[in-house]
Amino acid sequence: MQERDIVNDILGGTKASINCYTTAIQECANQQLRSTLQTLRDEAEQMQYQLYQIAEQKGYYTPAPTAKSNDINQLKTTLTSAVNSTSSGNQMQ
Repeated sequence: MQERDIVNDILGGTKASINCYTTAIQECANQQLRSTLQTLRDEAEQMQYQLYQIAEQKGYYTPAPTAKSNDINQLKTTLTSAVNSTSSGNQMQ
């Protein structure tokens, strides 16, 4: 197995574990367990970022191009409108 494959495999596994921790946190009623899961998620996020940096430096991963300001503003407007229309719809019920 090539180093590139190993880094990408670990990166994918770490991203999956972050998603699992997030779901578990959202479902957790026990504050002590919730806090532990949050700590584990934070550590996994730090590890994921370090792996991402390694992958990018070695050319194993190319991030998406930076979004243009106009695209960001258009997305904000669209999302704000969607949230406002959802909120308005919920208040009417």
